[in-house]
Amino acid sequence: MKTKILYAMFIVLGMAFLARDGYAQDFSADMVSSSAEGSFTGKIYVSGEKSRMEMPEAITISRIDRKVAWVLIPSEKMYMEQPLNPRSAASTSEKMDGEIERKAEGKEVVNGRNTTKYRVAYQAEGKREEVFQWIDESAHMPVKTAAIDGSWSSEFKNIHAGPQDPGIFEIPAGYRPMSFDMPDMKSLLGGMEGDD
Repeated sequence: MKTKILYAMFIVLGMAFLARDGYAQDFSADMVSSSAEGSFTGKIYVSGEKSRMEMPEAITISRIDRKVAWVLIPSEKMYMEQPLNPRSAASTSEKMDGEIERKAEGKEVVNGRNTTKYRVAYQAEGKREEVFQWIDESAHMPVKTAAIDGSWSSEFKNIHAGPQDPGIFEIPAGYRPMSFDMPDMKSLLGGMEGDD
């Protein structure tokens, strides 16, 4: 379970950057991410500079407006707060942060949505990186991003545009902050040591 939570947190923090500039519209969608470590399916809710990603073991709420992300562990009614650097995230706008080149590769249908596939080069930590990005032609946002070598991908499915309940972007009542000094946290981590 510890590995699953850490993997989920990695994916979530990687996807949190999707909301860096805010989304063009409010929506909810299923999110599917795949890599060598496995696949993960979650649910995402977005409203402007706020996003909420739900996975089986954890929920992450990213608040670009507050420059913070909260990782909730529902089974323990606990949360962990992390600073969120908006520049460390990829954008859902048609241009990625640090983008230096974009080349159209053609038209494709992704999960029933008409998209233009792009090969995008961008600067990250002083290095040139490249990804494929599929931009929805009507929503003008990425619905899929993938490594050039196919080693990972992340995509939105079952996208539903519309307003989201503002309460889902807050820490729920009754949750307490995690502390590595807390006996509950030590037992939680101790119980996860051998789990995968």
